Amino acid sequence: MARTPDKPSFEQALTILRSHSFDVAPFAGVAGGMLVSKHGVAAILVPDRGLGNAKDAPAAFAIHPGVLVRGEVARLLDRGYQKFIKTSKFELPATASQLQAIHTFSEELKLLIGDMSLYNESLGTTSDLYQYDRLQGREVEQPAPASPWELADGH
Repeated sequence: MARTPDKPSFEQALTILRSHSFDVAPFAGVAGGMLVSKHGVAAILVPDRGLGNAKDAPAAFAIHPGVLVRGEVARLLDRGYQKFIKTSKFELPATASQLQAIHTFSEELKLLIGDMSLYNESLGTTSDLYQYDRLQGREVEQPAPASPWELADGH
């Protein structure tokens, strides 16, 4: 049985990313987070404290890859008929070039930090949120309909 290679530590992963032309900078919004960006797409990486000691902890995603909009990593929202780039202030339709950039960035980043690449993610860009318009409002619990054989008003 083949042995899986060990993941690089967080600091080693940052060094590897810098050597592959990624911009790496501290991110104030997440404790210990580093903003990793390339070609207008970014993600926030943190040391994964649950999988090792503090020194050898591998990199983990605090915020998954998305388009960088005014210093914020935007989330990808799928509305069924179209994908959108969503930030705390804006919601813009995603273009094909943005989706391709997110996909390329995600695949390269996962390869370099030793993260698992899943089959469905390799087929195309996956979204962070799914909000289909025909399903909106269905999450509210509806009262059960009355059975026709039960008497109403105690009769």
